[in-house]
Amino acid sequence: MSYHAIFDRLWKQYSSEISEAREIYKLFTEQGEKVINDHIALRTFNDPRVNTEFLAKPFIAVGYVEKGHYDFPVKQLKAKHYEHADKEAPKVFISELLVEKFSPALQQAVKAMIDKVPHSILQNPNQLLFCKTPWQPLSYKLYEKLLAESQYAAWMYAYGYRANHFTISVNSLKKFPTLQAVNDFVKKHGFILNTSEGEIKGTPAELLEQSSTMAGKQKVKFEEGEFEIPSCYYEFAKRYPGKDGKLYQGFIAASADKIFESTDTKK
Repeated sequence: MSYHAIFDRLWKQYSSEISEAREIYKLFTEQGEKVINDHIALRTFNDPRVNTEFLAKPFIAVGYVEKGHYDFPVKQLKAKHYEHADKEAPKVFISELLVEKFSPALQQAVKAMIDKVPHSILQNPNQLLFCKTPWQPLSYKLYEKLLAESQYAAWMYAYGYRANHFTISVNSLKKFPTLQAVNDFVKKHGFILNTSEGEIKGTPAELLEQSSTMAGKQKVKFEEGEFEIPSCYYEFAKRYPGKDGKLYQGFIAASADKIFESTDTKK
C-alpha cells in the first residue's frame, strides 16, 4: 500500500461522514483552488497494543519517519509527528492519552475497550487505522462518564480509529494568501471556527499559523438511543520559512493544545 492509498482511504472515510469538510473542500475547488492536505491527525491511547508507535507502522512502512514529539500536560497527552521524503506527502500527527494519569474507572474503561478489539486487528496496524469503534455496543452513560474526565477519551470511545481531521495547506492556495482570508471565507459561508485563544493559533514568528472549524455534531448510536455529539473538524495551516529559507514542517504544542478543543462539547 502506498501513502497515496492510505490517505485516499482515510479521506474517503472522513469526507463521507463529515459534511462540513465536503462542503468546505467544494467551496475552495469552486474558487479554482487545488486543495492540498498539510497533515492529518489520529488519536489513540498509550496502551502498548494500540499506542502511537503501533498506529504509525503503516506510515513507516511506506517511508514516513518520526520528526517531532510534543507534550500536553494539561490534557495529559503526548504526540509525535511523521514526515515523508516526498515533500508533497501530508504530515501525520498522532497523539495518545496518558491513561494512567486518570481515575481507575477511566483506566478500566479504556482497557475494556481495547480488550474488545479483535486479535486480528491488534496484529495488523493497517486494520486498526480504519476500524473506527470495534468496542461495540456503545453506552451513552459511559460516554458521559469519560467526558467528565477527558473530552479526548470520550471522543475516542465514540469515534475511535479514523482521521480526527484533515488540514488545508494555505500555502497551496492562490486566492487566499493569508490564514485570515481563509477564515473570513469559511465564516462567510456559515461555518463556526474554534476561537479558543483566538481564531488563529500561532504566529509568523513561530513559523506556523493554524485555525480550524468546530466539529459538527453527528448522530451516534448508543445502547440508550441516538445522541448528537461533536465529531471531526477541518483545519487550515499556513507555514512560514525559517532562517534556512525552508518552510517549517513541525508543530507548535501550545497551538495544537487549543486545536484539540475543536471537538470540545462545551465550546
